[in-house]
Amino acid sequence: MTIAYLPGPSDDVSPYEPWAGEPEVLAEAAGAGRRAAAWIRSLPAPPSPSPVGTWLAGALPDAVESAMGSLDPAACDRMGPDGRLIEGNGGVASGTMSTLAIVPCVLSDANWLIPDDHIRLLAAASVTTGIARLLADDPGTAILHGLVARMCATLDHATRTD
Repeated sequence: MTIAYLPGPSDDVSPYEPWAGEPEVLAEAAGAGRRAAAWIRSLPAPPSPSPVGTWLAGALPDAVESAMGSLDPAACDRMGPDGRLIEGNGGVASGTMSTLAIVPCVLSDANWLIPDDHIRLLAAASVTTGIARLLADDPGTAILHGLVARMCATLDHATRTD
């Protein structure tokens, strides 16, 4: 009987090598996140102080900026040493993703904003979470085929200052 040992945790992990153009793509994403956060912070405040107004002025733009600035293609889906799938996060913390995920629920309470602002906020949250998920699922395609760059252009368009 022959015994073949499977590679151990230290045997099957190769060092991460950045994709061609990765630093530029990540720098552009961080810039798009800063611009989007600045637009969100520029939205009108509610007529009277409210928790949603405070959240829109602080937590949401902070989450967009943090997510776009922390994108990491090395934090992608991969196989663990035990053969199980480890779901990547694209470099974005779960708390940040939670903040972005509640945008559709919170906007109904932001009745001082016009519908166009609601749509643009939804787009900003969706694009931000989409970029992180895209990098977690398939960073090579996302970077090499310009998907992240196109999503950053969408984020810039949604959060443009008119």
